[in-house]
Amino acid sequence: MSQKSKPLYDLSQIKKLTPARIGLARVGSSISTHDMLAFDLDHAQARDAVHLPFDSATIASQLNARQIQSICVHSAAVDRTTFLQRPDLGRQLDDPSKQRLKPYQSPDNERYDLAMVIADGLSTLAIHNNAIALIDYFQKHSASCGWRWAPIVIASQARVALADEIGEILNSRLSIILIGERPGLSAADSMGIYLTHAPRIGRTDAQRNCISNIRQIGLSPEKAARQLKVLISEAFKLGLSGVNLKIKKQSQQVITI
Repeated sequence: MSQKSKPLYDLSQIKKLTPARIGLARVGSSISTHDMLAFDLDHAQARDAVHLPFDSATIASQLNARQIQSICVHSAAVDRTTFLQRPDLGRQLDDPSKQRLKPYQSPDNERYDLAMVIADGLSTLAIHNNAIALIDYFQKHSASCGWRWAPIVIASQARVALADEIGEILNSRLSIILIGERPGLSAADSMGIYLTHAPRIGRTDAQRNCISNIRQIGLSPEKAARQLKVLISEAFKLGLSGVNLKIKKQSQQVITI
């Protein structure tokens, strides 16, 4: 009687390394009830992360407690449904927001170094959980470099490119947007950071850099803040951002190509 061959891989060990759905239990031709319910839960959490109302008032209050000035703005997408159906409107400020920002525009001889935007994006939960922690760590790095900040802009119904218009209005050397990333079935609270040198309307994704998967069980806010400092320092040194600016993951050094 032949013995059953041993599996090539020990799935129990691999499952410890990833939240991906591998080695699911089966009952007949279907996956187990336990795994099916886990899938339904993750799917519900992803949907909730997208539709959770953005608590911009609490974020503004948290910034105020840290003596950080903030301005609340809104994209041209009037509500969440419009935001999801019309990505183009999420990349534009509405008219009242444009007027609200103009008094804070810096003169050319005293330009802001950084225009920081906190935006809901596609996962409000990600911003609620991670944005303030990132700012706390990054402030220390920024202070050591002497960078001058514009008031932080809190943007509702926002897409990444909204930071281009905000940075242009404020006349900042570089724009940074903290934004909720599209939720997946293993991460509903992942935040991304996008930075763009010389921000202005019409910048493309190839002209910005991204640090992604910022969350407590992904890339921690502390490590993300260190990476952000390195990228900004090199962007100022070279006068560019985007595909020509790369970060070595292990050394934290930046190289250009």
